[in-house]
Amino acid sequence: DVYFQYQSVAQKGWNKDSLYRFDIHITDTVASYNVYVNVRNRGEYPYQNLWLFLNKTTPDKIESKDSIECYLADQRGKWLGKGLGSILEMPVLYQQNVRFKKAGTYQYKIVHGMRDSVLKGINDIGMRVEKVRSK
Repeated sequence: DVYFQYQSVAQKGWNKDSLYRFDIHITDTVASYNVYVNVRNRGEYPYQNLWLFLNKTTPDKIESKDSIECYLADQRGKWLGKGLGSILEMPVLYQQNVRFKKAGTYQYKIVHGMRDSVLKGINDIGMRVEKVRSK
């Protein structure tokens, strides 16, 4: 892993106005990377999916926005994540075999895109960046 970090969501819930920021320092611009958004949820999370809005800023201040849908449960309500006890972890592949054009710090900001003003049942939000191993 080049980068792996979680940030805790407030126990009372994820406020629609709360954003989580991840500063990822990239030095190797030749390598390809896989970028994951990791979600830790508890059993009281009321939905099958979770919409996230991502805002990425490159080292030269170019901004881009994206949205991803994370499926946390199947159609029958069975949780897809793995874990012990009441907390389940779900890695969601956001970008595969991506290259970062410039060395420096890439900033990702994540907010939830659900209708709830305070979203219950999400424990942590995280990001992981790994180098793709060449075969």
